[in-house]
Order: sequence, then C-alpha cells, then structure tokens
Amino acid sequence: MDSYVSLTPLGGIGDVTKNMYLYEYQDQILIVDCGLGFADETMVGVDLLLPDISYLLQSVRSGKKIVGIILTHGHEDHIGALPFILPNLASLSSSQNFPIFGTVLTAGLANEKLKEFSLPFRVEAVPFNSGELVMGSFKASLIRVTHSVPDTAHVFLQTPLGNFYHGSDFKFDKTPADGKVADITGIKKASEKGILCLMSDCLGAEKKGRTSSEQVLTESFEKEMENCRGKCIVTTYSSNISRLNQAIQVAEKLGRKVCFVGRSLIKAKEVAQRLGYMKLREGLEVSVEQLKNYKDNQLLLLVAGSQGQENSAMTRMVAGEHKDIRLKEDDLVIFSADPIPGNEIFVYSLIDAIAKKGARVIYSDISDDFHVSGHGSQDELLELISLVKPQKLLPIGGTYRHMVAYRTLAEKAGYQRKDILLIEDGQEVIFTKNSVRLGKLTPVKNVYVDEISGEEIEHFVLRDRQKLSEGGIVVIIIEIDSSSGQLVGRPDIIARGFSGFDNKKIGGKIFVDIRNVLGGKKGRLTNWIYVRKLIGEVCERRIFKELRRRPLVLPVVIEV
Repeated sequence: MDSYVSLTPLGGIGDVTKNMYLYEYQDQILIVDCGLGFADETMVGVDLLLPDISYLLQSVRSGKKIVGIILTHGHEDHIGALPFILPNLASLSSSQNFPIFGTVLTAGLANEKLKEFSLPFRVEAVPFNSGELVMGSFKASLIRVTHSVPDTAHVFLQTPLGNFYHGSDFKFDKTPADGKVADITGIKKASEKGILCLMSDCLGAEKKGRTSSEQVLTESFEKEMENCRGKCIVTTYSSNISRLNQAIQVAEKLGRKVCFVGRSLIKAKEVAQRLGYMKLREGLEVSVEQLKNYKDNQLLLLVAGSQGQENSAMTRMVAGEHKDIRLKEDDLVIFSADPIPGNEIFVYSLIDAIAKKGARVIYSDISDDFHVSGHGSQDELLELISLVKPQKLLPIGGTYRHMVAYRTLAEKAGYQRKDILLIEDGQEVIFTKNSVRLGKLTPVKNVYVDEISGEEIEHFVLRDRQKLSEGGIVVIIIEIDSSSGQLVGRPDIIARGFSGFDNKKIGGKIFVDIRNVLGGKKGRLTNWIYVRKLIGEVCERRIFKELRRRPLVLPVVIEV
C-alpha cells in the first residue's frame, strides 16, 4: 500500500462542539484541538460531553505514538476537554512526553484550566511568526485569523504526502476590537506550497455576505449603558476577551465601576491581564463585596453564564440565590452571545426569568447590536477558499445542514462534488499524493461527565436518571419463599416523584399480578435475576395501565 496521511475527526463534524481531529502518518499521530461539548435538557445530571477517544487509545496501545497537540484558540469547545483527556493519554507509557502548543492567550487559558485541575501538563505558548513547529514527520505553522477570542490561529500542516490547511473557527474582520487583522499574506504563502485539502469552518455557510465587525458593538454598549438607570449587566463567554474589553472601555468612559462575577470569568480576566490582553485602570474594578458601596447606576457587572448553565453566576443571580447581587426593575441585562446549538432551552428559560423580575433584557432574537458571530459568512468562506486554493475541501465545525450549505457554496465556486468531502465523526479520510478515499468508520459515542463528581458516567446511568426525572420511582420489596418460589405476604411499595399513587388500591393490584405470574411458573424458581426482571415488568405494566406513567421500578427480592 502507498504511504498516506489520514484524518479522523473524533468530534466537530456535524456538531459545533467537541472539536478534536487526528492526523496520522505511519505510526505518528498529531492532534488538533481537544474540546468539550455541553449537555442538553435530556441529559439529566450531566454537565459536559467529551470526545470519544477510544480509537485514539487503541491506536497508541497498538504501537502508534502521539507526537503533539496543537490548539487553535481558547474557546471551551477547542480546549475544554484537556483536563479530562490528557491524564488518559499520559497513562499510556509511549505517549507521555508529547508537546502541546497554542498561541499566547490560548496557552494561558488552557494552562489556567490545567492548573485548576492540579494537573502537571503545560501548553507551550507559541507567538505568531515564530517559525515552524516540528513534531515527528509533521511541520506546523500557526497563522493569525480573527474570531471572537483573540489569538485565534489556523494551522498550516506540512506532511511528507502533502500539505493541509486546518481552518477552524474564523472570520475576516477588517476592524477587530484588538486591531489585529488576519494574516492574509501568511495564508497566501502557505497556498504557494500547495494545499491538498482545506478543512474549513462552515458554521456561517447559510448566511449571505460578510459577518459584521466586532467594532460596531462598542457604540451599542455606550448607547444602552448611558441610558440604563440601574445596574448594567453583560454576560458573554468567559474567553471572549475582546468583547469584555469593549464593555470595560465604555464603562470607564461613562464613570461606571466594573465588577467581574463568576469563577470562570474571573479566571479568564486574570489570565488576560497577566498576558497583557486586558488593561484595567487602577480603581476601575471593584469586588462583589464592594458593590454595596455604589449606586446601581454606577456599576457594570460582567457575569459568567451566558448559556444558562445551571450553576453559573448568572443563573444564581436571576434565581435570587446570589448573596451579594439582586436583580431589580431598573437593571439592564445584555446577552452578548448567541445560544450554542442545543442550549436554546436553557438560555430562553433564563431570559424568561429575567423578564419576570421586571428587568430589561436584550438578546440576539430582538437585537443584533450586541453580538456578532465569530464565524465567517459566505463571502469570507469563499475568500478563504480562493486564498488557499486547495485540491479538496472538507467542512468542519458545523451541523450537517451547515456542511451541505458549504458544499453548495463550493460548487458555485467551481469545485466538483466529488472534491467536497462530507463525513461524520469517526470517519477516516485517507490522502495519498494522487488520491483521496474514505477509510474505516470508527463508531464514536457521547462521553458524559457527571456535574457533581466530574467522573465519566455510562449511558445506562443517564437513561435511569432521565426516566427517574420524568416518571418518578417505585421501589417494591418482596419476600419470596426460597423453597417454593412463591410470595410470602404482601409486597411493601414505596412510591416517590408523582401524585395519584394510591398505595392500597394500586398496591393491591400489583400484589395480585405478581402472585399470578409467579404462581404460573412451574417448578422451583432459583434464578433470582430473572425473578427481579419478571416482577419489574409486571409492576411497570400495572402502573402504566392505572396511571399512564412509566416510573423507574426497582424490585427488591428477599429470600426467606
């Protein structure tokens, strides 16, 4: 077989989150990004989703070696899984010493996260234009692009079989808030060396034109903050340093003190200050404990929790559970972030709760003035294609409809459908010097992380939690004669989580059902696992017939 380079996404294809991509050459694996996802309303007790790295672990066990990890930018869906995944990778002796690279701010945010988990790993900060990163047979260069977090990079990847351009989240903002525009010259230089395939962000593929500049938001902040008679509260992603800086600049101009609320946002602020990406004039910032010393119209609160996370500062504040901050009718709450796909229910529930408090709330459905996407629209996606001039195209970082929209866009630009690869997570794509084909498809699953323990949980635990939350729980304690396999007395029934359970009435019918089903079994019953399953099914049928509910039924069988 000819030598080849393969790409296998473990997350980020057909999904906006959990970005993680494996590039393989011979026995070497290079990883680009290591992000997490967020649970939806069906995932009871779950906080985070991780990429499924089963294939990666198996590859290393079979003799392959991880030569490095490159992080494109500091958003959680690109760096957030590091504390969970790195310990698993480090446990494999052959992969303990691989380097991890990111731009200066990306490395700072990632290292703060690793420090928080008391892990020994560190991300090496790589300034732009610092030359090639050599990892085994791979050579990588980081190229500056604009996005909703500073220091976002694209990766120009050189391999013995050809060159790749990994173009994750980006837009071409000509007036970014930090003044640092995309390195168009760097993209052109990479293109001159020939690009076998462009992996491109596709989230904005349905939107015509260009995405608005971040710079327009400053005027909107000033207008609303000036007219706000109470506290001005802005919530956005903690890593959105540019957006935070814009709000801070307006607050300083209007004489408002600035207070950071929420652990994740405070951590991001500390990193940004230390690295010089955020400057706060002395005396401008106040602590939560100092808020009582100021009138509401003298304050700007920057609050974590723009996605309606259950335990976030924003959610606790709106629920009246924050010990230092109360929401009032004169207050203004600005959501300077769109809901991540899948989080809409959480975000809109939080907005409803704010409205009930009487405060004014501004969010993207009613105003485009406070959030612009960090993702390029159709004109910018086409511009990247024209700059890179790849042989093949592979859309990443969007749902399947975004991928289809990107394919349509590329076809209009002159590419044939066979040269535009639409794949799914776990699908290997094999590149040789003269061809591209699909390789093996590795099944990938959602990996759930429990919000209390931080431990990975299994699918059946999630299923039980969901059933428990929807239908309640019924515990049935039954004594069975070990010699005859028949009931001894009436079962004890404990029901929790729903009304209308008449223990005497329904319990009596359950007793008759169990007695009948056990009485119909010939011979002595000795398989107690089977007996518990049989009793559980009988109880479920009876409860559904009487109450139209499907609770979690737990039979407890005691031999006497």
